[in-house]
Amino acid sequence: MSESLLLLMLPLASMLIVAVYNGDKGLLSKGAVAASLISLLASVYVLLTFNSTVGFQSVSSYNWIPSLGINLSFGLDGLSILLVMLTNFLTPLIILATVNREIKNQRAFYALIFLMQFALIGVFTTLDAFVFYVFWELALIPIYFICLMWGGKYSGAITLKFFIYTLTGSLFMLTGIIYLYLQTPGSHTFALQSFYTLDLTAQEQSYLFWAFFLAFAIKIPIWPLHTWQPDTYTDAPTAGTMLLSGIMLKMGIYGIMRWMLPVMPLGIMQWQNLVLVLCIIGVLYASCLALVQNDFKRLVAYASMAHVGLIAAGVFTTNIYGLQGATIQMLAHGINAVGLFYIVDIIQSKTGTRQINELGGIAHNNRLFSILFVIVLLGTVALPLTNGFVGEFLLLNGIFNYNIWFAAFAGLTIILGAVYMLRSYKSIMLGDIASPSSKFETLQYNEKIVLSVVAIAIIAMGICPQYFINLAQPALENIFQLSHLHN
Repeated sequence: MSESLLLLMLPLASMLIVAVYNGDKGLLSKGAVAASLISLLASVYVLLTFNSTVGFQSVSSYNWIPSLGINLSFGLDGLSILLVMLTNFLTPLIILATVNREIKNQRAFYALIFLMQFALIGVFTTLDAFVFYVFWELALIPIYFICLMWGGKYSGAITLKFFIYTLTGSLFMLTGIIYLYLQTPGSHTFALQSFYTLDLTAQEQSYLFWAFFLAFAIKIPIWPLHTWQPDTYTDAPTAGTMLLSGIMLKMGIYGIMRWMLPVMPLGIMQWQNLVLVLCIIGVLYASCLALVQNDFKRLVAYASMAHVGLIAAGVFTTNIYGLQGATIQMLAHGINAVGLFYIVDIIQSKTGTRQINELGGIAHNNRLFSILFVIVLLGTVALPLTNGFVGEFLLLNGIFNYNIWFAAFAGLTIILGAVYMLRSYKSIMLGDIASPSSKFETLQYNEKIVLSVVAIAIIAMGICPQYFINLAQPALENIFQLSHLHN
């Protein structure tokens, strides 16, 4: 069994084991953490033995529907291994964060998380467009039920809106995939490499651009296709919000880099000005809304939207700096978003509220929490020597090389981000001890572990970003060359 297939099968096996387990609930949560750690260790092993200069490796391919040219084909390059690593790094943290929380029907909850992990790894490793679509849609199912069954009181309407948005966009993408399939010569195939070699007219690429872009833009989300995001992030259970913001939205960025840039470069050149304007509007729009939020979870939701808008803008600059920045920032944003949403969860669980104006003085009760919180905050606002700095620097450099005015407006996100994050920290953690804040208790062991690991990752990645850049560089250069955007 190849490494790529092993990484795919481990969460599927974990899901099946959890689904049939009928023993002690406490042991179930510990077993779920252990199962997720096995996937993490396997991905670390693959990462340590990975040769990024080879291109796709650990490739495995099996005929699925030969008559239609559909193959279960999987492989890893520098871009996909980083996103698989991010998925397997965050999943144990997300599961560990739920320990000591009251969760109804734990078996279904953890089984859905592992199904989500399985689908995400499938998206990041498949080399067949039809199988990519299958995993893309599969990822929607567990997150829908997680948000519906364990969400807030408005979860029914909110998750239905989320489901309709994402499913509609996916159908456009399916139409584009089928069209590309029909253009492949001879016996038609959905193979990624066959799509890369197609000679499509500018008009064809323009139509295909919108077919794929709508699906990816909704998932990211890019303004004005974002309206599902704030309510879904706010209403979803903490684990669901972590999965959505930390990993799932990266599917959209990855899809643009893997499937759009090399296949439809003329379509991207035709529409990139418009898309960059939409991305930058989204960055400023979300940042301004974050400034006026009193619900801390909703503030973090808008902050996430602002950051991913900048990532998407970097990708659509179609220069190597933008691609590098997007890759690094996907990793940084995933780590920081999980940390911030968990901080919101801890505050709410211990004080009974997440309204910023009702809190204050928590730092007086718990110094460790205040230190870990500020590290996550500084990574989010891209302080030098934290994980957010290099990614945002490269993204803004890429946007600057494309258009100086775009860079000037996009750069405002750093200023606005610092304002709303530092101001919220001051209100929640400093000053006089508010009545709800007096209830803040000592951190539990799992809370200390999750936040400490996130803080260490923020600092380690900020000090050694070159490792991740070097790992992804050959894959990014290959995407860049295939797209002919260097001419």
